Amino acid sequence: MELDTPVQFAPVPQTAATILCADCGAALDGTKSVGAFCYDCLKLKSDVTQGIPREAVLHMCRDCDRWLQPPNSWVVAAPESRELLALCLRKLKGLNKLRIIDANFIWTEPHSRRIKLRISVQQEIAEGAIMQQAFEVEFTQNFHQCPDCKKSYTHNTWRAVVQVRQKVPHKRTFLYLEQLILKHSAHKDTINIKEVHDGIDFFFAQRNHAEAFVDFLKAVTPINVNKSSQLISADTHSGTKSYKFTFSSELVPICKDDLVVLPVQMAKQLGNISPLTLCHRVGTSINLIDPGTLQTTDVSTPVYWRSPFRPLADVQDLVEFIILDIEPLGQQKGRFFLAEATVARSSDMGSSDQTFYTRTHLGGILHAGDAVMGYHLTGTNFNNPLFDALEESKHASRIPDCILVKKEYARKKKAKGRNWRLKRMAREESEMAPRKQDQDRLDRDYEMFLRDVEEDAELRAGLALYKAQKQQQQAQDEMDIEESDVDEDEGLAIPMEQLLDDLEDLTMEES
Repeated sequence: MELDTPVQFAPVPQTAATILCADCGAALDGTKSVGAFCYDCLKLKSDVTQGIPREAVLHMCRDCDRWLQPPNSWVVAAPESRELLALCLRKLKGLNKLRIIDANFIWTEPHSRRIKLRISVQQEIAEGAIMQQAFEVEFTQNFHQCPDCKKSYTHNTWRAVVQVRQKVPHKRTFLYLEQLILKHSAHKDTINIKEVHDGIDFFFAQRNHAEAFVDFLKAVTPINVNKSSQLISADTHSGTKSYKFTFSSELVPICKDDLVVLPVQMAKQLGNISPLTLCHRVGTSINLIDPGTLQTTDVSTPVYWRSPFRPLADVQDLVEFIILDIEPLGQQKGRFFLAEATVARSSDMGSSDQTFYTRTHLGGILHAGDAVMGYHLTGTNFNNPLFDALEESKHASRIPDCILVKKEYARKKKAKGRNWRLKRMAREESEMAPRKQDQDRLDRDYEMFLRDVEEDAELRAGLALYKAQKQQQQAQDEMDIEESDVDEDEGLAIPMEQLLDDLEDLTMEES
């Protein structure tokens, strides 16, 4: 008996349940549709951006170009930048509940003070249904002055002040420090700069800016800083207090080309150098040299302030000498060459035959017949206890008749015709106008500093020198024609490749 073969049935196709859209009548999959409406009709009925404002206001400070980020912080944002876009998106309430797909700026006229954004967002309106929608927002740009700029226009609103002082009869060190500050833009956070009798005051709106400025001063000059604070107000309920801070900074009263007598004990500790030395550079420490042996040493800032001393003589006591004879000794140390020189004072030429014999460190640039500035020690009475102790010690025999400091270069009668210039800081002068003699002294100090820049290549290497303007260059050419009989020393010429271009937005003063 044969078994019946099994009967095979073809699969019955399953058809999805379809419904019609209640608005447009389009066929919908009943298992996936959201309600009784198709996706197109649902977009017309639903608005996922409901509650998000289409207009907002942005506050900008027209002085510093910063934008207000609520509640009270100010941020820097360039036009159509990512920072400005983030600031605009944070201004829109309810946007954090949606998923942002895209956001970009719509171009507007720069002077319209309007910023437009096109934003695309998504939101899940039902299980498996995501609604995407794009909309535009217009921001109005209003100007509002930030607190820092308000303080810059108001007196006595500073929070910290750095008082820089130096007790010397000239301003050469401050002129050098001014150029260092300008080159490194260390004064960019100041709200005011005021010049006083013995120095300069730098005012800051925040304490940390003043501390950063003090750190810069310590990195470029030997300085001693004392900090003090003054209580302005106090809240007994919350325990908060407001202070004003003062940083009193005193520069070492020793400058370049000063004659220095070291304490005998300190001279022994500094490599047994001769106590009678010459300051050839002031950086983060005081660099001294013995002109008779070319031995050099450095006096660090802590060592100096532990036992401070004043210079024996400064540049105001320099006397002009004439080189009668000079013989190099063959010893060299860096840019210094040891030589034996026979000199005579310029005031004695023709009236006296008195000559002086000395050793100098300027053997590489001095020749017979040159004029040189130096300190005359023979017969000079110094009211200095360190020098009196030196005369009574075993080093008395090593005191020379004179010490030569720097070569006196031939210059034109009118020193204004330079092919370079320096940048100056904009600062507020003291309430009392300087007297005529004080102004003349300031002009002499500035001219002396400019001559130091011309003569010392090492000094001007750390400064920013700019090309002179065309008017000043033309005036120099005219003076060159008028004074063609006066030859200027070639060593004073500064190569043009070392000069920076003169920018129009820089505040300059003719040198």
